[in-house]
Parts: sequence; C-alpha cells; structure tokens
Amino acid sequence: MDAILLAGCSAGLFGAMTVALRFALAHGAGAEAGAFLTIVPAFGVALAFALVRSGWDLDGVWPFLLAGVLGPGCSQILFTLGIRDAGPSRASATVGTAPLFSVAIALVLLDEPLIVGAVVGALLIVAGGAVLMSERVRPERFKPIGLVFALAATIAFASRDNLVRWLSVDTDVDPALAATATMMAGGATILAFLLVSRRSLGLRSMGAYVPSGILFGLSYVCLFEAYYRGRVTVVSPIIATESLWGVTLSAVFLRRHELVGPRLVAGAALVVAGGVLIGVFR
Repeated sequence: MDAILLAGCSAGLFGAMTVALRFALAHGAGAEAGAFLTIVPAFGVALAFALVRSGWDLDGVWPFLLAGVLGPGCSQILFTLGIRDAGPSRASATVGTAPLFSVAIALVLLDEPLIVGAVVGALLIVAGGAVLMSERVRPERFKPIGLVFALAATIAFASRDNLVRWLSVDTDVDPALAATATMMAGGATILAFLLVSRRSLGLRSMGAYVPSGILFGLSYVCLFEAYYRGRVTVVSPIIATESLWGVTLSAVFLRRHELVGPRLVAGAALVVAGGVLIGVFR
C-alpha cells in the first residue's frame, strides 16, 4: 500500500511539474538549458531529504550515478523538448505509455510474471496512443516531432525505472540518497551536453524554473521510495496516471494554448486505464 500511495503522489507532482515547466519555457531559456535549470532545484530537494536521513552508504551509490545518466540526464532533455514542441498535455499523455515499456523490460530482464490482465492493459495503452495520433484539433504551435521526443523520453523513463528497481532489491543505499545521486549525475550529464554543444546555460531564467524543479524533486523522491517498496509492475502503472494530471492541469491553466479536446482526454484515459489494469492484475 505504501508503494501505491507514494507512486500516486509522484504522479500528481510530475503532472504539475509538466505544466509548470511549460510556463518556465516561456521565459526564453532553450529547452536543453531548461532541463538543466529544472534539475538544479530538484537536486536541492532530494539532497535535503537525504541529509535528514541516516545511513549514508556511499560505497553503493555509484550504480545510481550510472542510472542518473539515463534518467534524468537523457530523459529530462527529451521530455523538455517534447513539452516545448507538443505541449504539456500531449507530452504527458505520451509518457503515460511508460508501463507498456516498463513491463516489457521487467518481463524480459527481471523475470516478473506475465498474465492476461497485463496483455489487455497493453492493448488499451496502444488504443489510447492510436486515439491521440488521430487527434484533429491541435494548437497552432504543435509540432509532431514533440511526440517523438516524448516517446523517446518514455523509453528512457521505463529503462531507468527498471534499473532503479533492480538496484533497490539488494542495496543499503537510502532511497533519498539514491535519488540525489541520480539527480547529480543527470544534472552533470545535461551540463556536459550544454558545454560541448556550446549552448547557453540560461542562468538568468533560473528563477522561473524553481517551481518546476521543486515539484520534480519531490516527485523523484516519492518515485524512489515507491520503487524501493514495490515491483515495477505495481509502481509503473500508478506513475502513469501523471498523464491525467498533466492533461487536467493543462486544461485548467493552459486552456487557450493547449486546446484540450475530447480525443486528447479519451486517449489519455485509455492509456491510464491500460496502465492501471496492468497494476491491478499484476
């Protein structure tokens, strides 16, 4: 039950972060720089949790540093690009397909069981994706490449989730410390990319990214706490409900910009239903 509650909190916070990030991107920093500026305050949040916890097993931290290169390193750049080009609601709906990839990886690499409910859930997710792709009314600034970025981020998320779950089974590293390590490695990865590609760090826009960074940090800590307590096939479907959070909050705060219509809501609902079904029949 703890894993489910923590996963639900992580999903809600991540959905809110998605909308907050869209507001932050309007302040001029590029998407790649925005990904870095989001991780900086998120790292501070994770570090604060780690500092008040006991048992700093630094010897076992290095695998989580490697995980951080994948997510939030690569994944946050891709997801921010997805928000920039496709908008938070559509990027969120796409990321909701993560259980499909997470469960597939878990079945192959973690030897987790396959049952009929998971297959039906996967079919619902695919159906939801088809509804999203058939959407006719989209914002003027919408770019299809944004969905590609969001899908790539989803695969990175799913891979990171399985890696974290695998590492958490046999480790003495505290979840908050593990989250801090992945944040630090992810931030370093994005910073290295910005420096090598000679892109601006956009530090003048730092203040605009603090809200999204705090939400991201809280979501991340909850995510790690959940994966330390439950299997991928339990946690990932609950995390996928961030799609509905993202779509709902976009409809409330970005109604004129996002054009949230029936097909977008229906597609997101199917994706989430598929993810939840996978979890119920785990």
